[in-house]
Amino acid sequence: MAPLSPELISPRSARVSAARRLGKRNFRGKDRLFLAEGPQAVREAAGHRVDGAHTLVELFATVEAAERYADIIGAARDAGARVHLASEEVIADISTTVTPQGLVGVCRFLDTPFEDILAARPRLVAVLAHVRDPGNAGTVLRCADAAGAEAVILTDASVDLYNPKAVRASVGSHFHLPVAVGVPVERAVAGLKAAGVRILAADGAGDRDLDEELDKGAMGGPSAWVFGNEAWGLPEETRALADAVVRVPIHGKAESLNLATAAAVCLYASARAQRASGGCRSVTES
Repeated sequence: MAPLSPELISPRSARVSAARRLGKRNFRGKDRLFLAEGPQAVREAAGHRVDGAHTLVELFATVEAAERYADIIGAARDAGARVHLASEEVIADISTTVTPQGLVGVCRFLDTPFEDILAARPRLVAVLAHVRDPGNAGTVLRCADAAGAEAVILTDASVDLYNPKAVRASVGSHFHLPVAVGVPVERAVAGLKAAGVRILAADGAGDRDLDEELDKGAMGGPSAWVFGNEAWGLPEETRALADAVVRVPIHGKAESLNLATAAAVCLYASARAQRASGGCRSVTES
């Protein structure tokens, strides 16, 4: 194997500067590149492709991280990524975390056209409408991945998919399932309905109870859950687009559930109902 690039001493290096600027949305959009930090995200990026092209294009690693995660360094090299040994100062300069883990990857955008998602006839979808907090968005993406959803859609009123906080919160799930971005909520709902998907708006004030929907056997078909802003929920005009507005029952004294927890409950409820009706395989199956 060829030796790694010489250690990058100065944060003023042109390559370091190009990576650092990806912490800002306008530069991410211009370059169509984003940062993936930490061993889990970088490992997933190294094995991911979009339209045949490797997603990981560049990797910065401290000497310690390169030794500890030699398998990731090897996977990055196999993917054709440029791998640079960097000082801790350089990694801290690129990273958007308080305590960097020594690995920062530069990745190509990987969002999927909405039409491609519809063409795949998904049975379980998460739609993030008006979700502004990147940590929530990334965590819902992770929940959707874990529940076996086949796609996630971020509407044009939602946070940037490639915000560093969203990427960290997804813990690698960015690289596991198709995600469409910038889709107007009306278009998302209309397209999914035309594809035979039932639209369920998750709202604490919903007139349908999730437990009752499960008991009635109403959750076994293709479904898309629409999740809104944690602070104020879904606007009335968005709720009106749904086939049903469903609340997660609160059996104890808690005032409410946060967005990510509610999303996990809803997505797993649909996933279980679909498996019971023979319509959705378990994610543990090969």
